[in-house]
Amino acid sequence: MKFKDLMIAKATVCVVFGPILLFAPVWFLNLVGLSHSSGAALLAGAYGASLIGHIILTWRTKSEGDSNARRAILWHLFVYDGIGLIISLKLVFAGTLNVLGWGIVAIYLFFTFYSGLLLATGKKESKEAVLH
Repeated sequence: MKFKDLMIAKATVCVVFGPILLFAPVWFLNLVGLSHSSGAALLAGAYGASLIGHIILTWRTKSEGDSNARRAILWHLFVYDGIGLIISLKLVFAGTLNVLGWGIVAIYLFFTFYSGLLLATGKKESKEAVLH
């Protein structure tokens, strides 16, 4: 998978889930089997706002060439989605999330894997190229 394709995929997922979590957090929490309180709704809405930020980051940088910024974006996605993967797996195995939780796990796994793969196989920019 190319960097551009990964950024477009991430932006697309965020376009779907960001507004839902921002504007209908209780509905989404119910959908995936989570109990909801005002605190849970607040955190889900804040997570939706985070995803809106991810839309801007991933869409605006999809054509970024090999650079320090590109590697920083990949590291961000790798860590962010990796943590999300661990948390969602814990919730699925604990029975806190219903069967739709596996979809969340799959999304986090996809982005963790491909951002890590691009980090591991990406070109290293030489110091000379940075200086010019």
